[in-house]
Amino acid sequence: MSSVSMEQFDSYLAARNLSPNTIQSYDYSVKQFYTLYHRLTASNLRAYKLYLLEHHKPQTVNLRIQAMNAYLRYRESPISPVSLVRVQNKTFLDRIISQADYEYLIRRLYEDEKFTYYYIVRLITATGVRISELVTFRVKDAAAGEKDIYSKGNKMRRVYIPTRLKDSLLEWTGREKRQSGPLFLSRFGTPLTAGGIRVQLKSFAHCYGLNEEVMYPHSFRHRFAKNFIEKCGDIALLSDLLGHDSIETTRIYLRRSSTEQAAIVNRIVKW
Repeated sequence: MSSVSMEQFDSYLAARNLSPNTIQSYDYSVKQFYTLYHRLTASNLRAYKLYLLEHHKPQTVNLRIQAMNAYLRYRESPISPVSLVRVQNKTFLDRIISQADYEYLIRRLYEDEKFTYYYIVRLITATGVRISELVTFRVKDAAAGEKDIYSKGNKMRRVYIPTRLKDSLLEWTGREKRQSGPLFLSRFGTPLTAGGIRVQLKSFAHCYGLNEEVMYPHSFRHRFAKNFIEKCGDIALLSDLLGHDSIETTRIYLRRSSTEQAAIVNRIVKW
């Protein structure tokens, strides 16, 4: 597939309000398909699906299939779309950092004067922002105590920084004599990237003896959601705060983790 064709495909996707990350993922899928099969045919698409099933989890398989189906629509191909694989919903929600581990982590980060990451973890857990959104925060947003974030489809939601965290952030940036610019900087004074934050969180997991499986940015967004629904119970408000397209997406936070399920069964079942 030529670079010109890929640029046209990207324009097609962008016109349909797909995010840059999604477009990049779709590009990867199409390039992978052509690397493996060279020609766009129904049989090659079926073979690609089997290849994906052998090498990836169902969620990844469906993402790749969605990309190819979008490419079929872009090409106005007569080939029928490829069916997605069925992903069985779990009745529990795992891979979320526990409240105890979260509190231990921020205590250690503060004690070790890792203030940038201390505030990164606190801000995600206090607001539920995505990592791609967090890296756009500026000092002025901390001063305002809120930030308007635009997502795909040009939808806007307002992120509120709790007053106690806002005051702490301003005290920190004041000590560093930063009145403007990006809120989170590397030791070189450049804006932190989402990838760099992910790598550093894994490093902290090793350093502090925490489970690497729950040390990733979205884990703290999940922790915000779990804490919010447990203390407030307003799932519609939580959906708005998280920027979900549908309240059904938010309902996952009503589920228990497998550890919580086991504890409830052990407490209740006495027969």
